[in-house]
Amino acid sequence: MSLIPVILCGGAGSRLWPVSREAHPKPFIRLGDGQSLLQKAFLRGANLPDVTQVLTVTNREFFFKTEDELREVNRNQLPISFLLEPFGRNTAAAVAAAAVHIAEKQPGTILLILPSDHLIHDQQAFSEAVSRAIQLARQDYLVTFGVRPNAPETRYGYIEAEAHRVIRFVEKPDAATAAAYFESGRFFWNSGMFCFKSSTVMEEMRIYCPDIIEAVCTCLARSRISEGKGFTLCELNAECFARVPENSIDYAVMEKSSRVAVVPCNIGWSDVGSWDALGELSKADGNGNCVEGEALLHDVENCFIRSDERLIGAVGVRNLVIVDTPDALLVAAKNRVQDVKYLYNELKSRGHEAHKLHRTVHRPWGNYTVLEVGNRYKIKRIVVKPGASLSLQMHYHRSEHWIVVSGMAKVVNGEREMLVGANESTYIPAGHRHRLSNPGVLDLVMIEVQSGEYLGEDDIVRFEDNYGRV
Repeated sequence: MSLIPVILCGGAGSRLWPVSREAHPKPFIRLGDGQSLLQKAFLRGANLPDVTQVLTVTNREFFFKTEDELREVNRNQLPISFLLEPFGRNTAAAVAAAAVHIAEKQPGTILLILPSDHLIHDQQAFSEAVSRAIQLARQDYLVTFGVRPNAPETRYGYIEAEAHRVIRFVEKPDAATAAAYFESGRFFWNSGMFCFKSSTVMEEMRIYCPDIIEAVCTCLARSRISEGKGFTLCELNAECFARVPENSIDYAVMEKSSRVAVVPCNIGWSDVGSWDALGELSKADGNGNCVEGEALLHDVENCFIRSDERLIGAVGVRNLVIVDTPDALLVAAKNRVQDVKYLYNELKSRGHEAHKLHRTVHRPWGNYTVLEVGNRYKIKRIVVKPGASLSLQMHYHRSEHWIVVSGMAKVVNGEREMLVGANESTYIPAGHRHRLSNPGVLDLVMIEVQSGEYLGEDDIVRFEDNYGRV
């Protein structure tokens, strides 16, 4: 009986703003070793015995970024499948889609549900816990992983259990209740990881949330599937998916079913849900300060400081989180980092770009970085991957100057087609159809200078596109 890890990749990670944004959520955050949380989740599942493929459920907007991330670490060329959601419907819909999708081709397969934004430090202990979970899953249990708490904690939900039998699931407690749970020894943190046969979870969903499983089955029957060598892609039909009720797998099934079992484990688990949790991953100096990037400190204690680019200087401060990105700076008291989500929500309500995008924005063809914005002009650094192409497009309100820094650009400009090499440039007038491609084997790097009365990203008309955006 094969094992398929199912990686759930989504969410906003609002408590990790400004590094996490709507278009760059928590799973894509890179840690000190250069790997993202998503990559670590993939390797965690892919390195288990008897894994035949990895299935990732993610938003359609994250597909190309997710594909790039997994390709970077999938050195053994393990087959990868994707289920692309047009929008989020919570974890019950994602798990149902994965189970139905797999059951059609491999009935009875065991699924291991892994959130992509968690961290596990002990791979050996994790592998042993999965092995125990598989034995229970083969007996038609829905298995959850209960993390042994090392302290009273109010940020997590709990599972009360005796041996492998789940007594009840409990919401996030207050401090006094969490202390009582910790002292009792009967409670475990709810890790959000699960293991079960695809057929078993479908049976239980038909009992406890038939509206979800039926709507998902209908959606998959009307969804487009593409297959290639070591690759399967299913784009869930948006019209049908909109009819899927929104609920978590915990509420919809796990808290109701009589088939639920728990595997207690001590695997070095963290949901990395806030800046203090992320700071705990870095080694502290003699004054309790954790620094990622370049910082100069004088009389500073118990601070977490992260900078992507600039030097940070700090004098005479205590118990702060300081996170600097090219377009936003966060300063927060360590005991208030859970409230960073309020800043994120306020930015979103105002329509401020800082809730959604970084200065560097990833696209299917590569990425661009906004270097400077002024009155009637914007300057970008554009990187196009080898063999990639932007859409054939037009802008009504802006003209563009392209200067090639390195690589070779193939340019369509109105009726003309030309090659533009390093240290050469071309001009795209407003209203001209144009296209940029990289015909080479190295990255194309160029500087784009936009000028005009309106420079918004929505001033674009696409005529042809390789990525389905027309």
